[in-house]
Amino acid sequence: MRIDTHTQSELATMLTQERKRQKLSRSQAAAVCDVSPSFIRDAETHPERCSLGKLALLINGLGLTMLITDSKPRP
Repeated sequence: MRIDTHTQSELATMLTQERKRQKLSRSQAAAVCDVSPSFIRDAETHPERCSLGKLALLINGLGLTMLITDSKPRP
């Protein structure tokens, strides 16, 4: 599985927008999602540096869904 830079940037933007849409500070989002405020900052700026497990906590905690698809063409 390959996640390119464009996708990482989109993920960071989506996470930031959803947190702000819910009017949550980074500290509030961290409490809801069971992660640290510094993790929220990292996920919103450099998600490629974050573990998938913690990203899943954040995504689920914000009420979002992550979909992983196979980009390889099928015969």
